[in-house]
Amino acid sequence: MKPYAVGVDVGGTSVKLGLFTAEGEVRKKWEIPTRKEEKGCHILPDIARSIRDTLDEEGIPLASVEGAGLGVPGAVLADGTVNKAVNLGWDVLPAAEELSGMLDGIRVRAANDANAAALGEMWKGGGSGYRNVVLLTLGTGVGGGIILDGRIWAGTNGAGGEVGHIPVNPEETECCGCGNRGCLEQYVSASGIARMARMRLAADETASTLRNSARVTARTVFDAAKAGDALALELVEDFGRILGRACATVAAVVDPEAFVIGGGVSHAGRIVLDVTEKYYRQYAFHASRDAQFRLAELYNDAGIYGAVKLVLQSAADAQE
Repeated sequence: MKPYAVGVDVGGTSVKLGLFTAEGEVRKKWEIPTRKEEKGCHILPDIARSIRDTLDEEGIPLASVEGAGLGVPGAVLADGTVNKAVNLGWDVLPAAEELSGMLDGIRVRAANDANAAALGEMWKGGGSGYRNVVLLTLGTGVGGGIILDGRIWAGTNGAGGEVGHIPVNPEETECCGCGNRGCLEQYVSASGIARMARMRLAADETASTLRNSARVTARTVFDAAKAGDALALELVEDFGRILGRACATVAAVVDPEAFVIGGGVSHAGRIVLDVTEKYYRQYAFHASRDAQFRLAELYNDAGIYGAVKLVLQSAADAQE
């Protein structure tokens, strides 16, 4: 195994990169802008150039780098082909192959960014110590990643782990961003929690400190609940019931050791875990009922950690 590896997490605004040792220690982290113009044709060349420049600055030859892992916001096939990344302007693109060619043929492995983040959390974050982990990132939307026996489970079309689009309410009239109705992320994402709060406040005149907020957000809901606001506590219970039941659905299929919850909503802390776990225990199949619930620990770095782990796993497999 060569002494270094690079992790790359491509976002819609910026690309996060990290230079790691083969043991998983960060030597350097940095970011570059994501240039999405002209159908994203500049993104991979920019990444390659930035990696080369950083290695030069650190005095590390490219020949000492085992490879680069690449996390991408889209479905990624097993061979590293991105099956559309709309936010980047990419259609079908052999991203791993192209980036490897720009880096003198070093090993490049690619995965969906949420799956990479899940692998990172299992390796060095909230899921450390477990081999079977489900990550749920509760942010503007709901992302997810599934790790089975220490490896990403991406499914046939690279869509494995899209837990945010589990249908949870057949009566929903508003569309999710995916085009369906009643998806999990419409209720437990940061935007979904705020939406449900606004609907509840409009439904009746129940007293609540939330009515004094200039802008109702997921944070104000959880803060009010922690302060004992009755209506906010009801909203948090609804959140936990929906998310706990969805986790029970996931567990009936993949039977994880642990659920790791990240994203902006997770910053509310223990209250998120407690209410979700309570309903999970109620709904889960008895054999899966003891799954643990943990908060994510790597935050925005989870993707680069997971990308590095992905390429290190590939290198180790090649040596066997």
